[in-house]
Formats: sequence, C-alpha cells, structure tokens
Amino acid sequence: MTHLDTEIKLLKDNVLELMFLVKNQLEKGRKALDNFDEELAHEIMANEKRVDSLELTIDRDCENILALFNPVAVDLRFVMASFKINSDLERIGDHTNSVAKYILDFGKPIDEGTIKEMQIDEMYETSIKMMSNVFNAFITEDTKLARKVFKLDKTLNEINRNVSDVTAKLIKENLDQTQNYLYLFSIIRKLERVGDLTKNIAEDLIFYIEAKVLKHKKMNSKNNNGNSEED
Repeated sequence: MTHLDTEIKLLKDNVLELMFLVKNQLEKGRKALDNFDEELAHEIMANEKRVDSLELTIDRDCENILALFNPVAVDLRFVMASFKINSDLERIGDHTNSVAKYILDFGKPIDEGTIKEMQIDEMYETSIKMMSNVFNAFITEDTKLARKVFKLDKTLNEINRNVSDVTAKLIKENLDQTQNYLYLFSIIRKLERVGDLTKNIAEDLIFYIEAKVLKHKKMNSKNNNGNSEED
C-alpha cells in the first residue's frame, strides 16, 4: 500500500465517521421531538462541536492529499467527492442542531395529533432512511442504493409543499399555539433541506463509484487481452 493509499483510507474512515455521527444526530432529533426529551436535545447541541471538529479535519485531509500527492483519476474523484460530501454533512449537522433548539423552545410536549397532521414523523422517517442509504452506499460502494435516495426525496418535497396550508389551518383553529405551529413548520423546512443535502451526497457517491467501477472494468479488459495474446 502506497502512502497515498494510506491517506485515502484515512480520509474515507473520517468521512464515514462524520456520516455516522450526523445520521445519529438526526435519529436523536426524532426521539427528542417525539418524547419531548430536553436532555437529548442538549446532547444534540453538544455533539455539534464534534461535527464541526471532524468537518475541519476532513477539509484539512483533502487539502493535504491534493497538495502533497497530486492524485489523479479515481483518487482525485474520491478526494473531490469527499470534500463536497463533508460540506453537505456539516450543513445537515447544522440543521439537526437547529431542530434541537426548536425542541427546547417548545417548553412542553407537542400534541401527537398535530405532529401526525403535519406529517413530521413521516418526514423524519424518510430523511433518516435517506441518510442510512447513503451511509450503506458509501460502505458497500453500491450505486443502486444511492439512487434510492432520489425517490425518497420526492416524498419530502411533497410534504413540504403541503405544509403551508396545513400550518395556516392549524393556526386559524388555535391561535394561542401559533408559535409552536411555526416551530414545527420550521422543523419540516429543515428536514426538507436535509433531504436536498442527502441527495447531493448520493450524487457525489455515484460520481466516484462509477469511475471506480469503470477503472476496474478497463483493468480487467487489459488483463484478459494480455492473457489471450499469451495463449
């Protein structure tokens, strides 16, 4: 294994760690909202420092690899994809942190019927599934799994399109809960952005994985041609 291979592996491990951390933040956000768990919301906000620290580490890793090793072809694609994925993961972390702040601002549990009517659980379930797909696609280098994210994102977009009318209706029916309805509305907006960012990650994964697969096919083709000539 060359020095470049070692650095690429370390970069991949760090990106995977950040992806797992952000996915975990998203899952904790759902639990904190469903159970009105203020301690869990505080934990999410505390973990944001870990997200930011790891994001800076990955940025530095990418810059060092580019400066010191001048990678080309598939290695270059991986570094560029990692740089973009890192940025998107950090932004997802920011959104989970904002949701935690909203939960603390509620001051009391939110009515389950309201959460159901605004389809927040469905938003969370879908966004978490999207993150799980890109996480597993990154590990297994499976483009089919990454592409499943695109269809799931349409579910988030549909709920997001409908939420304005639902929120207006709820406010009209119960004016004294206006602030909480607006908080929930903001959470849906945040989750919709999480979906967009996760879709970006899927696109970057496909960009890298397909290049790697193509390289392997070319190498196998050359090896087979070489064997045929020897025969």
